[in-house]
Amino acid sequence: MTSTVTDQASALRSMVRQESSLRRGRFVAVTSGKGGVGKTSVALNLSVFLSNMGRRVVLLDADLGTANVDVLCNLTPHANLAHVIAGRKTLAEATIEGPGGFQLIPGASGLASLAALSSFERQRLIDQMQHLDQSTDMILIDTGAGVGPNVLGFAVNADQVVVVTTPEPTAITDAYAVIKTIVRQRADADIAVLVNMVRSPYEARAVFARIETVCQRFLRVRPRLAGHVLSDPRVALAVRRRRPFVLDSPQCDATRCIGQLAHRLDRDAHEPKGVGLLRRMATWIAS
Repeated sequence: MTSTVTDQASALRSMVRQESSLRRGRFVAVTSGKGGVGKTSVALNLSVFLSNMGRRVVLLDADLGTANVDVLCNLTPHANLAHVIAGRKTLAEATIEGPGGFQLIPGASGLASLAALSSFERQRLIDQMQHLDQSTDMILIDTGAGVGPNVLGFAVNADQVVVVTTPEPTAITDAYAVIKTIVRQRADADIAVLVNMVRSPYEARAVFARIETVCQRFLRVRPRLAGHVLSDPRVALAVRRRRPFVLDSPQCDATRCIGQLAHRLDRDAHEPKGVGLLRRMATWIAS
């Protein structure tokens, strides 16, 4: 058993050594400390907007508890992430086109924790992600909420983490908790905070200031402000229609906010890249 794991680790190390010479998409994990803050809506609409900007975008629904991006898009997938991990489908075979042109890899509700997968299953997933990595400009990962292994498995290893919160006190507290957990596992994580459902930019800056202050005081890190999304009744209306609001109401306040975030992430994507996701995730196999 030990030799098998060693062989797998050696093969993966050889694979990731090639990563620096390959074109690599940027992995952005969209996460939150608690549910109900609009994390999935942000990830979905951001994917649509970036795609409309001409970027090749893949959205991976990695919320293994309550995966529902396909529901918000009024899609009925015939394969999902569970089929990929089981080896029954490749990521390419499980991928479907979402509204606006982005590519969606549907999630699988109730799938076992990534931390509970066997070394072989983990390697299969990483192998599949390598092919995705080479043909995409940006891979957005809609993680679950909270600080469980399903969240951290992706958030800790992404190029950038966007933590979504709202002005609610519990959401702010939980946003700090997820930032703290990520930083403890990876001190150099690139973390940005997006304040959703705000009444004004001033309120968003006030919420961010609270999070930034406690992060500097207790974690000695300084997250960035990713932006904000104004509270807009057309967001809820689009959810009921099962359409992204950036398509349903392209001129609304929330769409303009998502556009600002999309352009900001697109600029970040052109900055020099550090160590890739595959290289950081190599420890999955060896552990």
